[in-house]
Amino acid sequence: MENVHLAGEEEDLYSGYNDYNPTFDSEELENDVGFQQAVRTSHGRRPPMTAKFPGTAIGARPLASSFGARIPLASSMGRPMTGAVQDGAARPMTAVRAAGYTSSLTRGSTFDPLGQSKGPAPSLEAKNEDTPEEKIKILEKKVNDLIEESCMAQSIGALQLALEKAKEAGRKERALVRQREQSGNADHINLDLTYSVLLNLANQYANNEMYPEALNSYQVIVKNKMFSNAGRLKVNMANIYVKQKNYPKAIKFYRMALDQISNAHKEMRIKIMQNIGVVFVRMGQYSDAITSFEHIMSESPNIKTGFNLILCYYAIGDRERMKKAFQKLISVPLGIDDEDKYIPSNDDTDSSMVIEAIKNDKLHQMERDLKVLAEKYIMTAAKLIAPAIETSFATGFDWCVDMVKNSQYVELANDLEINKAITYLRQKDFNQVEAVETLKTFEKKDSRVKSAAATNLSFLYFLEKDYDQADRYADLAMTADRYNPAALINKGNTVFVKQDYEKAAEFYKEALRNDSSCTEALYNLGLTYKKLNRLEEALDCFLKLHAILRNSAQVMYQLANLYELLEDPQQAIEWLIQVLSVTHTDPQALAKLGELYDGEGDKSQAFQYYYESFRYFPSNIDVIEWLGAYYIETQFCEKAIQYFERATLIQPTQVKWQLMVASCYRRSGNYQKALETYKDIHRKFPENVECLRFLVRLCTDMGLKEVQDYATKLKKAEKMKEIKEQRVKSGREGSARGRRESREGSAGSAGVSTPVLTSPKKASIMEMDVKAVSQSESKQLSPLLDSGRDSGHSSNSTKGERLSAKMRSLPGSNEPYEASSPKEIDASYVDPLGPQMERPKTGAKRRVEDDDFADEELGDDLLPE
Repeated sequence: MENVHLAGEEEDLYSGYNDYNPTFDSEELENDVGFQQAVRTSHGRRPPMTAKFPGTAIGARPLASSFGARIPLASSMGRPMTGAVQDGAARPMTAVRAAGYTSSLTRGSTFDPLGQSKGPAPSLEAKNEDTPEEKIKILEKKVNDLIEESCMAQSIGALQLALEKAKEAGRKERALVRQREQSGNADHINLDLTYSVLLNLANQYANNEMYPEALNSYQVIVKNKMFSNAGRLKVNMANIYVKQKNYPKAIKFYRMALDQISNAHKEMRIKIMQNIGVVFVRMGQYSDAITSFEHIMSESPNIKTGFNLILCYYAIGDRERMKKAFQKLISVPLGIDDEDKYIPSNDDTDSSMVIEAIKNDKLHQMERDLKVLAEKYIMTAAKLIAPAIETSFATGFDWCVDMVKNSQYVELANDLEINKAITYLRQKDFNQVEAVETLKTFEKKDSRVKSAAATNLSFLYFLEKDYDQADRYADLAMTADRYNPAALINKGNTVFVKQDYEKAAEFYKEALRNDSSCTEALYNLGLTYKKLNRLEEALDCFLKLHAILRNSAQVMYQLANLYELLEDPQQAIEWLIQVLSVTHTDPQALAKLGELYDGEGDKSQAFQYYYESFRYFPSNIDVIEWLGAYYIETQFCEKAIQYFERATLIQPTQVKWQLMVASCYRRSGNYQKALETYKDIHRKFPENVECLRFLVRLCTDMGLKEVQDYATKLKKAEKMKEIKEQRVKSGREGSARGRRESREGSAGSAGVSTPVLTSPKKASIMEMDVKAVSQSESKQLSPLLDSGRDSGHSSNSTKGERLSAKMRSLPGSNEPYEASSPKEIDASYVDPLGPQMERPKTGAKRRVEDDDFADEELGDDLLPE
């Protein structure tokens, strides 16, 4: 307090603030002679002060100079000088000299504050690469670069290039070691570099499946005591032995690696134990595998090991331990957060932004994948052990459902119950009431479960062709979840079978909008467009589907069929060849390809594919008929006999195949065998006119006594045939007259005259032309069948359905029967293999019918979405 001065009442607290040093007075600078003189002159030419008493005036205030003397200096305004004089010596005026400048220049010097007059700095001394140290450093860099290039090549799948780089790195590294030894630096060998080179080389050998070389490289590392922690590489060697299926040696190396890894690396030891258990499973030693898996489940339980343990117990049939293992499996902690964590809150904007950022990050995706994997293992384990742990599948599944309900996987309980019903469906047990009742119990559950159950019920009823129930449950599934693509597909299917194709297409399109990767919807949409004759749009759908399902034979067949409908047979042939590259032994695809080549006129290729189709499926009548006709055309009637005999076995009630066999015998010159065949046909079909005509002709030419008997039977048969035809004709005329009268009556009542429409008569087999078979009949009866009397009809054949004109006119000039007069009774038949024979129409069906609602086409997967 002694140093504190208290102001008195009379003292002015603000006095002295307006007083200032006159040196800083700028108002009187105009009257200062010295200042004005300094302004008017330049700094460099200002004369030095040589007066004894420099300055403008003598002042009263002394001012200290650099010499330490007290010199009284003053200006008119009291402004001090910056220099002083002592003993007549002049001192430079430093106050008006800036840094880097002098008042007088030195002789021969120039102004160069940065020292640039000395010239540029000398260049750095170049490194001498010829020294051993520099060569070693360059080699080390090259080796490291080669190792890096090898690893990068392996990461992009260029395994051969990666191996070449690894080998080159090995050569460079050996050259480096030799150079160190030559320079006397053998003690400074880079062991880390050697280890990296050897390890990379071994890995690349293993990646290229060069297992002996890889084992040798690993062995070099393991046996070298200078490499620390090299023992764990025995795990890699054991993995190679597993790939070579040398399981005992693999277990030996796994155990050696396990001995050399300390307990501090617990996770590594657990993985090795798991590998040992898997190898024991492959060897069939389930007890040893159980020991390894049980040790892991007690130390560090995980989902995969728990599932493997259940499989081992199932293999040995231990019912109780299966139950315990299943309980352990569903109690394994996954270590992931709940989904509620990723629900943003409306209150905190910052936290909502953070949640939005991490909602789909890599960590959350990994958590989702882990949860999906755990659910998959639990579902598979439940389906596996359910029939084994109890007396029936249903009881065992109920026990699994009860266990899951009491675990952290409560949501899986509903899926398990749905899967229980689906298992019945996969066993083709469609009448199982339990399956339907189980699915119906979910109608009152939450929307997701209800939609899944209703979808499966709709699919079930659709397979049973109960389309009304299928439509009902499809509507229920759509009501519960409008964005369920499976429900929309099932709804579209029910509309499709009702032939409302436009509406079905809308449902399929909506399913694709909800799930663009839904292949079932895209396939069905293509079928729908094909039904609507919108072939280009259908082609677009199947081309998109082919980009997704590259090896689907059904998709490729549909593309071939569409190109055929678009009259592009070459494209159709190419797609069918792709179908055969996937399904090499499909007889229908082979037959279709033969038909296309036949339509293009390439008989040799057509024969090849038809023959392959017959080899894989020798019961296709159309293929048999084509092959028989081909051999007859090429004058190999003996070979055609075996095909028509097979057709006789397949269709024993069809007389035409037996007649073809007899005709082939006759054309080949074996008349006795032909006669026997015709007699056998007559015993089976006594009213067949064609058979009797051939018998009459053959007996006449061979001079047999039975000719009169067969001639009598022929007359009776022809008379019976005429009576039957007359009855049929009168019946048709009567029905046509009745329809005409009814139409005339209705037209008369309406006051409008209606033209009479007569129904065209459909010729029966006996009314066909003796030299040409009508096109309408050739689709129902074989054109190779021996025909009856002349009627003068002919027809044109369409492309791909008939043989060419060359095949129609088969040569028959050497036959004695062809020269006979057609007016004779024994020559009133016509050779079925004569000049006007038409090509048989191959009706090889498509492998996938348009309206075949199989699981792969219009049905949905049994598992809920």
